Amino acid sequence: MFSFLDCFDRITGEILTLKIIEKNPGDEQAIPFYYYDIYKNDSDQPIGKISIRIGHNFHSYYNGNLGYEIDEPYRGHHYAMIACQMLLPVAKAHGMDYLDITCNEDNIASYKTMERLGAELLEICDVPKTYCYWEEGIKPHRIYRLKLS
Repeated sequence: MFSFLDCFDRITGEILTLKIIEKNPGDEQAIPFYYYDIYKNDSDQPIGKISIRIGHNFHSYYNGNLGYEIDEPYRGHHYAMIACQMLLPVAKAHGMDYLDITCNEDNIASYKTMERLGAELLEICDVPKTYCYWEEGIKPHRIYRLKLS
C-alpha cells in the first residue's frame, strides 16, 4: 500500500505555491500521484495544474512522472519549469532517482520546459497500443529522463 506524505500538501516557493487537490493511489496501470493547483504567490486564483506520479512502470514511461498545464494567459513565464522544480523533493522523498517526462512530439513549449529542467531526450517514438492511454491518432511522444541527484 502506497503512503502519501502530508508534508507535501502545500509547497511554497519564491514565486509559486502548489496546493494539493488530489492524492490518488492509482490502480494496476496508473501509479500513485499527487495533483496540485498552481498559484502565483500574489494571487488566490490558480494559474494551472501539475501532477507528480510516484514510481515507474510500463505505462508511466509513456505517460511520464510529471504532468503540467499552465493556463493560456500565464504562459511564457517558465511557471511550468518552476513548478516542476518544486516537485523534485517529493520524488526524492519517495526514493525516486529519476523522472520520466513526456509530451507529444510537436509540443514545443513542453519539451523546451523539459530541456530547461536538464532532462535528457531518450527517444521520440510511436506509443504502443498496449499503453493504457493509447487512442487512435495518438501522436508520437518525446520521452525525456531527468536524473535526480
